[in-house]
Order: sequence, then structure tokens, then C-alpha cells
Amino acid sequence: MTPPTTPEQVLDIVRSRYAEPKLPDGTPAELRVEEFDIGYLVCAVFPPVTDAAGRPQPAPPGGSKIVVSKETGETVTVPNHPTETAIALYRKQQQSS
Repeated sequence: MTPPTTPEQVLDIVRSRYAEPKLPDGTPAELRVEEFDIGYLVCAVFPPVTDAAGRPQPAPPGGSKIVVSKETGETVTVPNHPTETAIALYRKQQQSS
């Protein structure tokens, strides 16, 4: 496998291996790519959830983000934490393997 060098290549890899996340209306969710030193973090972007009065609500629990290695193109899932935390978890996984 050829390692990715652009966000578009990263998205091609992710779309070929994982189901595409959907919005509540069934349309595909936007996928955002965050590049960092040893990989690319890919996460789905969902609109904010609000209650009937329009107040923001917490996101539902669960889910994951995907990291694509810059070196190998391999993919790994990490918990759906904020970007920096997810990247730190990936680094920790790579150091222990």
C-alpha cells in the first residue's frame, strides 16, 4: 500500500475500509482530515444537537475517529475524544506496539 500524501488520498483510504457516517436525514456526514506529524486524524462532522427550545445538548456517547499512518497508510480507530487527546492516544498506541 502506498502511504497517503494528501487529505484526498486519506479520505479515499478511509472510504474504502469503513462505512460512511450518515446524518439523521440519511445524507453522508462531512469527513474532516487533521494532519499531524505521524498521521492523519479523520472524523465525521455532525451538526450540533439542540433541544426543542434550541438549547445545545451534549453529543451522544460513543463513536470513534480514524487515524491513517503517514508511514504505511494503515488505519487505526481511536475513541471519539477531542483532536489532541485522540492524537495523543494514537501516539501512545504506536509507542507500545
